[in-house]
Amino acid sequence: MVRHSECTFGRLRNMILPPNCVHLCSRNFSKMHCFRISESLQTEADDDDDVDSSTQLSLKESQVSTDSSKQILKIYDGNDAVKRNQFRLITIPRITKNEEVVEAALRSYYINDDPQDYELQTFTQQALFCDDIINRNDTTEETQPGSVFREAVPEAWIIRAKPRDNEVVKIYPGWLKIGMACVSIRVNKESTTQMVIKEVLPLLGHQLENFQNFKLVEVLMGSKQVQRMVLDDHELILSRFQDIRKTSLRQMNQTRFYIVENNISATRVHLFVGGLPPHLSTDEYTNILRDELSLKTNLVSVSHVYSSQGAVVLEISCFAEAERLYMLAKDTTVNDKPLTAVVIPEVLQTNLPQNCCPLLVFVNPKSGGLKGRALLYSFRKLLNPHQVFELTNGGPLPGFHTFSQIPCFRILVCGGDGTVGWVLGALEEIRHKLACSEPSVAILPLGTGNDLGRVLRWGAGYSGEDPYSILISVDEADDVLMDRWTILLDAQEAIESAENGVLEPEPPKIVQMNNYCGLGIDAELSLGFHHAREEEPDKFNSRFHNKGVYVKVGLQKMSHTRNLHKEIKLQVDQHEVELPNIEGLIFINIPSWGSGADLWGSDNDNRFEKPRIDDGLLEVVGVTGVVHMGQVQGGLRSGIRIAQGSYFRLTLLKPIPVQVDGEPWIQPPGQIIISTAGPKVHMLKKSKQKQKKSGNLKDSRSESMMVNEVGR
Repeated sequence: MVRHSECTFGRLRNMILPPNCVHLCSRNFSKMHCFRISESLQTEADDDDDVDSSTQLSLKESQVSTDSSKQILKIYDGNDAVKRNQFRLITIPRITKNEEVVEAALRSYYINDDPQDYELQTFTQQALFCDDIINRNDTTEETQPGSVFREAVPEAWIIRAKPRDNEVVKIYPGWLKIGMACVSIRVNKESTTQMVIKEVLPLLGHQLENFQNFKLVEVLMGSKQVQRMVLDDHELILSRFQDIRKTSLRQMNQTRFYIVENNISATRVHLFVGGLPPHLSTDEYTNILRDELSLKTNLVSVSHVYSSQGAVVLEISCFAEAERLYMLAKDTTVNDKPLTAVVIPEVLQTNLPQNCCPLLVFVNPKSGGLKGRALLYSFRKLLNPHQVFELTNGGPLPGFHTFSQIPCFRILVCGGDGTVGWVLGALEEIRHKLACSEPSVAILPLGTGNDLGRVLRWGAGYSGEDPYSILISVDEADDVLMDRWTILLDAQEAIESAENGVLEPEPPKIVQMNNYCGLGIDAELSLGFHHAREEEPDKFNSRFHNKGVYVKVGLQKMSHTRNLHKEIKLQVDQHEVELPNIEGLIFINIPSWGSGADLWGSDNDNRFEKPRIDDGLLEVVGVTGVVHMGQVQGGLRSGIRIAQGSYFRLTLLKPIPVQVDGEPWIQPPGQIIISTAGPKVHMLKKSKQKQKKSGNLKDSRSESMMVNEVGR
């Protein structure tokens, strides 16, 4: 007997979520649903070499049309393939014996069985739309004996298994701890599930008196889906085999039979539903879902409510109801907002090994061109797929909920600065519901600026590094603290109410800031870039192109002047600060701005403390225009140092462009208050010995050259 050593998960063991810690009731759900894979990202078909297009057939016909001795056949492997019109093509000599065609057909489906056990049936195109397959194998042949072809060549063929009076079936012991992989027994037309169990148990070392405690499970392991079905005690096994083969020969090859012990476990499917109106009670959410999704309250209960995010988690005790709700939610809108539905696993934190600190990975596939999508697949292979979440599928909340009971975990965010802010904002809102309320956050930069990634030594942007080495770097990264800031926007300008047409004051708005906040020309350039990206989003799939658009917008604004110092008033820590003649005012929390520029500068200044990302202070800097900004980004100048403090009040006298961490808008006249936000956030800083010695040097040089063009 071969003894296999236990898998320890290798170098990544501390950050992998062990499979025995994850419980997911997945029947009726494909692996795309279970692993939260967006169907829009699936480019590969179920079977790459299946053909369902007459165009592809015509192409292949044209390739062999010059060889009159060859013939192309369409081969179906069962009723399922017929209904979906998915066939495979084989090319054989025109003078070919029946058994040779059968062998070629089996080869095309990678079936290594004896061709003598199979036969071909023919049918016309008309038969594709009915269940009757015309079997002509028993008809009298009038042409050359043994040839599969007759005068009227059929349009397609279907390969069938010949009826058998008995056959050998392999039974796998499932999760029973015994020293053998499987046992083989012979079944006949009278063999039932119960008879098979009684025959197999003694071979596995179990007593027959307890045969009622076992069941036979049929498991189909398809390329996109694993289906599990418990067989009835009186089911005829041979008849079951024939039904499966009739549906699909490949399906028979992908089906195994397991004998398992009965365990009384209730069905429990967890479904995350987002996109609901925020700030409602459990009963109000239940009523909305009952009205919109015909929720069956006897089968479904609301187990968790995330009121501020407008999301709930449903616990469903019926597979059919879970599948119905999942599919229906995807096509439902509430208050003109589409719902999101995500199947999420249950993490059994009591099974976690000691010192295990799994990594929760968030990937924005829209960041960095197609690099985010490739990373999503890579991390799902290297880690447990249930710890990798796609942000365009429900946002960060499904991931945080899944990890909510894990006592210690870290986070890796793959995306730009905006994506990092999105995750940190969600973490701030939900941290009180997490067993690990202060997880440390690492960054894999995929965006345009990536200023926070630069400060934490993760680089200017992902350029194809090995995902495995990235995970090692995250594991070895240093924990640092970083300030976060709350910005209260209180516009005094009245807006027209949609309900009664009466002018009402615009309600205050609160946003979070991690990197910087800009007013004036800085925000105006961001706004121009934002509008350009909205008009042609498909073109903004590379950092180099994005930089070029920024340069173009900057050149257009060079002749523009804005006397910002006359349009705003600034108060720092209760003291009025007189502004110099500037066009832009920028509040910076990290020593990187505009894709790596040092806006504050390195000169010593006795008026201010040396900036740090965890000192509870913001630095306030002014710029005189586009030329000045270009010089700062080119490393030729610094900004104009104005103030340093922990509480700021701005009074806007006119509508002014504002941007926070790259998100721009026009802010009406009124008040803006900037203050520290809650506890400092734990970030992961890449260790110095792990920093790339080269890699982004070319990118940084090209960026500097481009931004210098603005200043010329």
